[in-house]
Amino acid sequence: MTRDLFQQNMGTLKGYIIEMGNLSNEAILGSIQVLKTHDPELADLIYQGDEIIDDYELKVEKCTTQLIARQNPTAGDMRLIISCFKIAIDLERMSDLAVDIANVAKCMEKEHTEHLDNILKMAEICDEMLQQTIKAFETLDHELAASTALKDEEVDKLFYGTQNRLIESMMGDKALITNASHLLLVLRYLERFGDHSCNICESIVYMATGQRVNLN
Repeated sequence: MTRDLFQQNMGTLKGYIIEMGNLSNEAILGSIQVLKTHDPELADLIYQGDEIIDDYELKVEKCTTQLIARQNPTAGDMRLIISCFKIAIDLERMSDLAVDIANVAKCMEKEHTEHLDNILKMAEICDEMLQQTIKAFETLDHELAASTALKDEEVDKLFYGTQNRLIESMMGDKALITNASHLLLVLRYLERFGDHSCNICESIVYMATGQRVNLN
């Protein structure tokens, strides 16, 4: 493989990651919309989108394997290739979490939506994190990646605070137990979504600087 072809394939690989990021972002926003509207047709679209993201992950795996096998990459190239592979795994799992949220939302009763505002705020922050993370990946901006990861602290604070309030609600009113239990799952999925964004930010810092950092 010539160097020009190698760079072309690297561009293709990066394009796959960006597309996966955009699709994962659409998935999380869609799943929260399902939570608000209980729209089964929208949930079906999220399931279909997850299959597309799964296909992209396979493309990334194939592309990274070929890049390593057909040319002996430099140390910097290897960092990019391995990081893209890891990022694809995180994005695929983020899409799975969106599917999990959609599944939970379909099971909920429409009447009781205690503390939904905090959950929507968590989703908004997760959305912002992923958008900024993809931007940092496109520009290889390690400072943006590091600052984006800091937003996970806001997600964690909302997670623990809302979790406690939901548990208190269940103890005070048994009629809320079913929905509150479902919302506890949504909280956990969103918290994990933020963690995956942090993982991607760590990969971006490694790509850009060669330094292993813990941002989560």
